[in-house]
Amino acid sequence: MDALGVVVNPIAGMGGRVGLKGTDGKVDAARERGAEPRSPERARAALRSLRDREPDCTVYTAAGVMGERAARGVGFEPVVVYDPADDHPGEPARPDDPADAGTTADDTRRAVRALLEREVDLVLFVGGDGTAVDVAETIEEANETDEERTPVPVLGVPAGVKIYSSVFAVTPEDAGRIAAEFDRVGSREVNDIDEEAYREGEVRAELRAVVPVPVADDVQSSKQLASGSVDSLATGFAREIEPGRTYVFGPGSTVGAIEEALGLEPSPLGVDVWRVDTDGDGTDGTLLARDAAEEELLDVLEEPATIVVSPIGGQGFVFGRGNHQLSPPVIRRADELEVVASAEKLDGIDALHVDTDDPDLDEELRGWIRVRTGRFTTRLVKVA
Repeated sequence: MDALGVVVNPIAGMGGRVGLKGTDGKVDAARERGAEPRSPERARAALRSLRDREPDCTVYTAAGVMGERAARGVGFEPVVVYDPADDHPGEPARPDDPADAGTTADDTRRAVRALLEREVDLVLFVGGDGTAVDVAETIEEANETDEERTPVPVLGVPAGVKIYSSVFAVTPEDAGRIAAEFDRVGSREVNDIDEEAYREGEVRAELRAVVPVPVADDVQSSKQLASGSVDSLATGFAREIEPGRTYVFGPGSTVGAIEEALGLEPSPLGVDVWRVDTDGDGTDGTLLARDAAEEELLDVLEEPATIVVSPIGGQGFVFGRGNHQLSPPVIRRADELEVVASAEKLDGIDALHVDTDDPDLDEELRGWIRVRTGRFTTRLVKVA
């Protein structure tokens, strides 16, 4: 690849660990809760992986935190084709904190248009589904204006809270490798959901675009919502609750069914913490936190503790998609991990994945894991 276009959404993913389930319109609230930007480091990881393989690639990008800083940070000398400061005269031109950049979706779209003018071979973007929509729709508009234009492929570096689209690499490092090595593309879907509805526990997904994406094993599939009864799984789990243990219940309907079997009211897309009484039959306990952010989880989490999660259907992510509150410090605080999923859901997943922002922890979690699929049944599945 001769020319790569890079655009970074500097605030993507800030709402995840602090329990906001997204950052659209919530930057100030995220910062008040102590959120830190995660996209700059993920951009550097992807570009470092690319540079290891294609050190002579020309990188075109936007100024400052929208790509230039990450590219320079790993040794590239990027060509800046768009500067958001030109459109935000009241904002700092080169803020130290990416959250201070004041960039918007319009800046992403302007940056992509500038990249297309340079006829880049690939647009590598860092963000979530909202960023994917901005990139894809800008490219589609350019194609409609010039019907002879060859559609430019795109590839996402996952950094947002919501990752429902099938245009993202599994990890930032995979994105850099794919960008350096791909030789063909295929059509993939860009989906987005209503964040306000998502925060209320309702998923409203919408197909927004279809774009060319590099063909590779490490491009994730779109999220699918698995159906089918998980009653037997929930019943079996509830029968084995251990008195005196703390349970951290991740998002999703499968884990929610377990909470309901225990008499709890789950927060469908949040993280709940329940500690079982040391006496009694194991069904009585105290709800310590509901829809908790990372900080609250760390405040109430005590060993012995079990984290209960279910992989995203179709994608297979156990950590790193929609449950950023379960951060590396939270995961390390627990002494037990329980993965639960219906057999139907596992049938559509080749392997499980983790993407915690901590490479050492990801490596520790990889390997074979026993997934509970029913009241008495389990299945060995590899975490790749």
